[in-house]
Amino acid sequence: MSRGHHPKDPIQTRAELLPEEQAAGSDDPEMQARAILAESEARTENPERTRDESIQTPDEV
Repeated sequence: MSRGHHPKDPIQTRAELLPEEQAAGSDDPEMQARAILAESEARTENPERTRDESIQTPDEV
């Protein structure tokens, strides 16, 4: 990282809507970003629970 460069706040970064989110609209992009990031963090911190609860995560063989 270069000196003087500060990364953007993750919430502000995620609050920048993706094209499909812009098309659908969002009443509160920052609140939406907080929810998305909180869910992502929970999945990262507890991958076994994610595997058990997700229909998108394949079962281990």
